[in-house]
Amino acid sequence: MRAGLFEFEDLQGFPAIIRQGMTDYLRFILNTADLYRPVTTLLAEGLEQTGSETVIDLCSGSGGAVEQVQKNICDTVKKEVFFVLTDKFPNVPTYKFLKKKTSGKISYSEMEVDAMDVPSNLKGFRTIFSGFHHFNLQQGSKVLKNAVEARQGIAIFDGGDKNLFIILAILVLHPLIFFFCTPFFRPFRISNIIFTYLIPLIPFCTIWDGIVSITRLYKPNDLLIMAQNTGPDYSWQAGKVKNKLSMNIAYLIGYPKNGEG
Repeated sequence: MRAGLFEFEDLQGFPAIIRQGMTDYLRFILNTADLYRPVTTLLAEGLEQTGSETVIDLCSGSGGAVEQVQKNICDTVKKEVFFVLTDKFPNVPTYKFLKKKTSGKISYSEMEVDAMDVPSNLKGFRTIFSGFHHFNLQQGSKVLKNAVEARQGIAIFDGGDKNLFIILAILVLHPLIFFFCTPFFRPFRISNIIFTYLIPLIPFCTIWDGIVSITRLYKPNDLLIMAQNTGPDYSWQAGKVKNKLSMNIAYLIGYPKNGEG
């Protein structure tokens, strides 16, 4: 049973300046620690099966794990793979920063993109990192069905474990990371300094959302049940891998059986 609590990031009227600070933090953590490295082979296999060299990343926030994932994938497949960042609340300043930093290997869409109804002009293998738990069962099924109807491959990766230890780690470690690391978030924003040290809304909202996220995580079997209800002509696999911090990453990967998408 998923908790009925809300996440600040999901609120329509939530201040963009605070949301950006929260997602900047998440991107810093995911890329610095390279927490999604274990999914490299899985994603590379999906790209090979579909023949795709473009990844449409949904629910990107401030870019999440994409910068490091893009490097890992290119090292694995030995060719350039391009990522396009999209979000319902696109963080365009950060997307521009990442595009320049990666010489265009990571680009972006400025329009609002709903993962349940992705525009037809955004073609490529779809990914969601650390974002699928934001969707309830009905919404999650729509995300998968939309990919199936568009004949695009899709991979869901959500790291975390539903246990008290992880919640305690969030409560203890996140404030310390915010305190010591906020000045090193890039691109630099004075708003991150103000709303971390003077008015600590960014740490408070991030810690709240992190705890709620843990309670909402899907098990691989839950993901597979949602996927299998989308149609019979897709290949699906689901499971878990562990990263270097021994944190589980639940995954779901699907693509047309004929390899297109």
